[in-house]
Amino acid sequence: MTSTASSTDTRQGQAPHEQRPSWQQRLRRFGYQGQARSDARDVRDRLVPPYTEPSPRLWAALGVPHTLAVRLVRWSAWIGPLLVTLLAGVLRFWNLGHPKAVIFDETYYAKDAWGLVHRGFEVNWDKNANDLILSGGHVTIPGDAAYVVHPPVGKYVIGIGELLFGFDPFGWRFMTALLGTLSVLMLCRIGRRLFRSTFLGCLAGALMAVDGLHFVMSRTALLDGVLMFFVLAAFGCLLVDRDKARARLAAALPVDADGRVRPDRHTAETTRLGWRPWRWAAGLMLGLAIGTKWNGLYILAAFCLMAVLWDVASRRVAGARHPYAVVLKRDTPLAFLATVPVAVVTYVLAWTGWIFSATDGSGGYYRNWAATSGKGGSWTFLPDWLRSLWHYEHQVYEFHVGLSSPHTYQSNPWSWLVLGRPVSYFYESPAPGKGGCPSDAGEKCASEVLALGTPLLWWVGCLAVLYVLWRWLFRRDWRAGAIACGIAAGYLPWFMYQERTIFFFYAVVFLPFLCLAVAMLLGAIIGPPRSSDTRRVAGATGAGVLVLLIAWNFIYFWPLYTGTAIPIDDWRARMWLDTWV
Repeated sequence: MTSTASSTDTRQGQAPHEQRPSWQQRLRRFGYQGQARSDARDVRDRLVPPYTEPSPRLWAALGVPHTLAVRLVRWSAWIGPLLVTLLAGVLRFWNLGHPKAVIFDETYYAKDAWGLVHRGFEVNWDKNANDLILSGGHVTIPGDAAYVVHPPVGKYVIGIGELLFGFDPFGWRFMTALLGTLSVLMLCRIGRRLFRSTFLGCLAGALMAVDGLHFVMSRTALLDGVLMFFVLAAFGCLLVDRDKARARLAAALPVDADGRVRPDRHTAETTRLGWRPWRWAAGLMLGLAIGTKWNGLYILAAFCLMAVLWDVASRRVAGARHPYAVVLKRDTPLAFLATVPVAVVTYVLAWTGWIFSATDGSGGYYRNWAATSGKGGSWTFLPDWLRSLWHYEHQVYEFHVGLSSPHTYQSNPWSWLVLGRPVSYFYESPAPGKGGCPSDAGEKCASEVLALGTPLLWWVGCLAVLYVLWRWLFRRDWRAGAIACGIAAGYLPWFMYQERTIFFFYAVVFLPFLCLAVAMLLGAIIGPPRSSDTRRVAGATGAGVLVLLIAWNFIYFWPLYTGTAIPIDDWRARMWLDTWV
């Protein structure tokens, strides 16, 4: 007879459905599944799930020897993502200098970047500076500081490309194209680790490679693409940290006589997980994100909460009876130190050029405020540079919260997921035979760079968001919760500022997580490995057709993403919604 003296379940005499609270019984009709018992299977597999591999029947059907099949599976972990990245890189770097113009907000950030990398702070440019820059003439950098409203990290990134390749469209777009390409590689690897599937990871990366918004932002010297890169990098670091921490917990747990790892309360509540360097790397990435645009602060808060919940789940699976208390005591203090202070220090260091600029009025904007207008007060014990920087930041905050000037292409965040109002970065109407317009076009042509997501991908993404929310709430799937966290952190804060002048292209920050959501949905359409061959073939066919349609959609809108001149009737045919004009 089995003893129940050490059990923590006080309802062992009840039937399984009687043990479940009534609200859980009601939610079962929607697919709710309670948490699995920690001793249902080897805890090592729950803490560190294995990666899925192609069925041996596939290799047998292809005539691939077992030894070679093992090598192909191992190599595919990098070969697959690298091939997807190669495709993304070719698309993004092809004809990168076109259009040879200062498009949209490049008029600010390209010149701010040039000033930063040469003087350490942004400067005021002459109104005719753009024409002089594009003509290839000698450009003299002004000496007087400019008032700018975004931190310097993203502009330093753009400036690296300008130093390497010159102060021209290719130079100031180079780094955003590089980071856009690398973000595809990161997403492939992140998706692989998240889903434990190389195929689904590469699928997520491929979807982002053919998204119009990501493509346009990768070919334009704006800050939001840089912000997206650092946010995705921070998420990836936290994901690696999660796996390594859980592997350490699994290694510390006892093994029973059958060789199975079992949960153990003492081990789960006392094991120290060390300094966790990947979490420090995440703090650095989040600091760089905030140093690019301030909405990185919301990402920091959301990711820190997500990481704490991951720790709680890890301790619970390992056998902790009070996982929240254990995490609060053993994990949270060091986790806080590795993220928030590291992010703050990184942000301040980003202002080094401004801090060390002259204080006689010829340095950065507001650099001499503490020594002039800011004399006196109760904070004079602080260094002048810190008080001046704080004053500058306060002025920028006042600007942002009061920004309500109307703009032709502003949009409400409610419309973003359905692509209600994209942003036109560049538009020209060349005559037939000029500017790339075919001589037989008849009417004039349209040459436009439109920040528009690939429509079919985004519209499927709306369904995918609902799917991951269902997966998270009713199936208790942590992967869906992580994806939902990334989308929410980049999207929901904008609903608090609907009266402000905001734009659709801000959505590029949560786009990688939207692609992960679509990949997860497509994986569900394909079906789990245990499904019948008929189910898998039907699912794979349906998912494959959908992916091909998304790729076709990207190709169809290619002229609008690249500024290619097309007959005006062809341009009108691509204006699927009136609000796109």
